[in-house]
Amino acid sequence: MGHDNHHHHLSLCFCDLMRLLWSLLVPCLYLSLILTLVLLLLLLGVRMWLQGRRKARRAQDDGPAVAFFHPYCNAGGGGERVLWCSLRALMHRYPGISFVVYTGDQGVTGEQILEGARQRFNITLPRSVTFVFLRHRVLVEASSYPHFTLLGQSAGSMFLAAFSQIPVLFHCYLFNNADFISRNPILSALKVVYYCCFALLYGLAGSCSDVIMVNSTWTLGHILALWRSPSRTSIVYPPCDIRAFLDVPLEDEDEMEGDRKRHSIVSVGQFRPEKDHQLQIRAFRKLLDRKGDGPGGRESLRLVLIGGCRNQEDEERVLMLRGLCQELGIADYVEFKLNIPFEELKRELVDATIGLHTMWNEHFGIGVVECMAAGTIILAHKSGGPKLDIVVPYEGRQTGFLADSEDSYAAAMETILSLSPGARLEMRRNARDSVERFSDQEFESCFLAAMEPLMGTLER
Repeated sequence: MGHDNHHHHLSLCFCDLMRLLWSLLVPCLYLSLILTLVLLLLLLGVRMWLQGRRKARRAQDDGPAVAFFHPYCNAGGGGERVLWCSLRALMHRYPGISFVVYTGDQGVTGEQILEGARQRFNITLPRSVTFVFLRHRVLVEASSYPHFTLLGQSAGSMFLAAFSQIPVLFHCYLFNNADFISRNPILSALKVVYYCCFALLYGLAGSCSDVIMVNSTWTLGHILALWRSPSRTSIVYPPCDIRAFLDVPLEDEDEMEGDRKRHSIVSVGQFRPEKDHQLQIRAFRKLLDRKGDGPGGRESLRLVLIGGCRNQEDEERVLMLRGLCQELGIADYVEFKLNIPFEELKRELVDATIGLHTMWNEHFGIGVVECMAAGTIILAHKSGGPKLDIVVPYEGRQTGFLADSEDSYAAAMETILSLSPGARLEMRRNARDSVERFSDQEFESCFLAAMEPLMGTLER
């Protein structure tokens, strides 16, 4: 009898719990739909207003202008390199058109930004560009929206552009999922609904584009699924400054092995959370444990983390990573190099044995290409652009390694270090041969071809 009462009590508790969860689910669904509709109305309203402003300005201006909206143009990542290469290509092709860059960077001048591009990317523009400095970049920063980040950043980008009276095309990279949401199945389900609503809105906005360029096969699949505009969509691989690396001859390790006392493992990428530098550090710790002491052991290895810091949040992330190295007892084996000039980056990559990449589902991976061009043995994440476009067999020959966990990264690094110098040299040559398709020249050709329909309307 007591057992039946206990069972009945549990059944009542379960029913009460389900009723409570349902009472929470329905309002959240309504809220997600309302927020989506509000954002759609804002998008349409801002677009109509901006179109009117653009027509009025073009009637007053002496000539056509092309504007780039890039809130972080002074950062040192792959997206910034795409910006400067795009500007350089358009300036050469269209001398009668002026160019403007809208940026949220503060405390720097246009001349300093251009000098930074020259030092970091080895890029010099053929003529001047006008900079418009926006004062409300906080509107597009993820830290401003601890919840509903996608919605907040999208709405923020529209208002940021509205303050500047410019038409907008933007692309977001996002990495945000609070632990309390990940641990709660109900909240996780609600977030899936929220993502679905936002994906619908994102697809509607994207389908209005006249020209769509994606940077990899992986991105192409997602954009076609969301935007459904195959006739206007093309792959344009990002520009990689491989020439600067290909000019350096590959040395035969048989000739230099006696002088080499250390093997460096180099990572290139901005210090953003999605780059997953923690995985690199933890995998390197496991490699050190595998190698042990003695000749050719842990004392012969070092991990070099090279990247740019955009803001205080990135700088705090670097401090956290330094703390992780201390915690794991490997601080003496790890070096951090922040915002370094291109020539120093080139030296580090040329001297490295392994190029390391750990970002899950990265759209492309310029740093991966640079490592391969410099002659390192690349070890990249088994996903996204690196898996589908970059670290792929070239004429049937292996060009690098892929991994997706601490153990598989540590094992792959150990395998690379155990290869004979001749085997490593052959793979380095294969990798170099394979990256010709990612050169600046290939990018400019494909980019200008994709832009021709739009730019042709400005020359009429």
